[in-house]
Amino acid sequence: MKYKYHKYIDEYIEAIRTGKVESSKEIKLMTDYVEFKLEQQNAVVRSDMIDDAVRVIEKYFNFKLLDWELFVLALLLSFTPDEKLVFDEVFLFVTRGAGKTTFLAALSWYFGTRNFCNAVDTSHYGCEIIANSESQAKLAFDDVYTMLDDNWSIMKQIYYKTKKVITNKLTHSTIQYNTSNSRTKDGKRGRMILVDEIHEMETFDNIDVFTSSLGKKKMGRVFYISTDGYIRGGVLDKMKELSKNVLNGEIKDIGFLPLLYKLDDKSEVLEVDEDTAIKNLEKANPSLPYFDTLEHELRKDLRKIKYEPHKKKEFLTKRCNLPAQDTFTVVAPWEKIKATNQPVPFDKLKGLECIGGIDYARTTDFTSCGLLFKYGGKRYWLQHTFVCHKALDLQTGSIKFPVEEMVEKGLMTIIRKDATSADDVASWFLEKAKKYNIKTIACDSYRSSLLKSKFQELGLPLQEVRSGPVTHAKVAPLVEQIFAEETLVFGDDPVMRWATNNTYVDINPKGNTTYKKIEPKTRKNDAFMALIHALSKDEELQEQNNNFMSLDVYTY
Repeated sequence: MKYKYHKYIDEYIEAIRTGKVESSKEIKLMTDYVEFKLEQQNAVVRSDMIDDAVRVIEKYFNFKLLDWELFVLALLLSFTPDEKLVFDEVFLFVTRGAGKTTFLAALSWYFGTRNFCNAVDTSHYGCEIIANSESQAKLAFDDVYTMLDDNWSIMKQIYYKTKKVITNKLTHSTIQYNTSNSRTKDGKRGRMILVDEIHEMETFDNIDVFTSSLGKKKMGRVFYISTDGYIRGGVLDKMKELSKNVLNGEIKDIGFLPLLYKLDDKSEVLEVDEDTAIKNLEKANPSLPYFDTLEHELRKDLRKIKYEPHKKKEFLTKRCNLPAQDTFTVVAPWEKIKATNQPVPFDKLKGLECIGGIDYARTTDFTSCGLLFKYGGKRYWLQHTFVCHKALDLQTGSIKFPVEEMVEKGLMTIIRKDATSADDVASWFLEKAKKYNIKTIACDSYRSSLLKSKFQELGLPLQEVRSGPVTHAKVAPLVEQIFAEETLVFGDDPVMRWATNNTYVDINPKGNTTYKKIEPKTRKNDAFMALIHALSKDEELQEQNNNFMSLDVYTY
């Protein structure tokens, strides 16, 4: 069969365009771009080099190159008529589990130390592997070292190896690893640079030290490799922006090859059945159809992320190559929120230790308080919410929640004054202290000053907790666990179910967790935030059972 460019190039492009291979919008654009570059450069695709590379890589590394790897390899061995590289800079954006480290190790060995069928002089060529940490930088290096070790009876005639550097005795070319903050970067002679996991790098400053001399050397090339990450505005985002400009045709005169394996949208895994999600995940991991173990692992992860938001963030970032800031999610699936409607053993809780929690955001709005118990392997949360009448008067028709009905149920109280006062909140705790042993009451430090004087006067043990991410990040794993395991009990409390469902988990660029309202004015979450404050003191509360009855009960 006659091919336009080469079998590995033509067949992969055809598989993408026909849908045989699931692919992102960026990969589809990449196929058009590749054809444009090959035509523009009047490229010569060196079949002899490709055949040699495939033969030795598969022989010595003992794995079969996949269709996408063969495609990349063929493009790397495409030249202009004057023997320059068509693509001298490659950005491989592919998710965890694709086998990219071993593939890149093979490329670093082949391009770094072999003689290209005697067609290219590789004397003093060399490959420099760069990453933020030594452990990451060593991964590809160690793969090459292991391959040489496994074939040492042959390789010892050609190579000298230590745990720091691998040297071809004939060409004097080397492979070595570096951290991005290495102090020994000057004088590096590599003509192939591998920059691994660029999502961890905030600037190009250290990379530039290694790449600045490439223009003076024949066939110098750079590989940037990464999954997505949590640092925004750094090297990864700049490479994404460059890729976008190349793929949309704004930049045409550089030898840059953008390979962006990713999902187009998180709905492709979050809003579809499991089999469809697995099929879509091929967009982010082109190796998936070949790795049964990886598919099994992804299926397990897909089931877990339904109930554990912190795993969802990691899954979308590392398995889908979708940015962390796009992973906002509700605190728990609605079915798990409904599962909090379990009977509360009020007679068993009487006299037991508990932790109080308060959310007192605005005195003219909603104010919530509650008590947290650990009993019989579960956590029980009993809440009450005060609603200033002004909040209802100003937002008539806006709050789609039956406040009056909740008042009749005893879950809410409407305050017919201009503001909810410290007396109102303190009175609720004083009443509950007749039944329960309140160890402490946790309140956001931002508003605790409004309550402190009154609580001290009445002898109520108020304790400040820090606002925002510091407290929220601390309790987030516990919140996820107790919802997932259905060990958090509200009783039949529509207020708590509403407040919880009105809250989403915000992950900032540094990976910090904050609980926020989905809609600030009409979807209140004060009752949930009061629970968060109480959970921040969860370690101070002992598990209790039927045989325990505290005698140290506050009485007034």
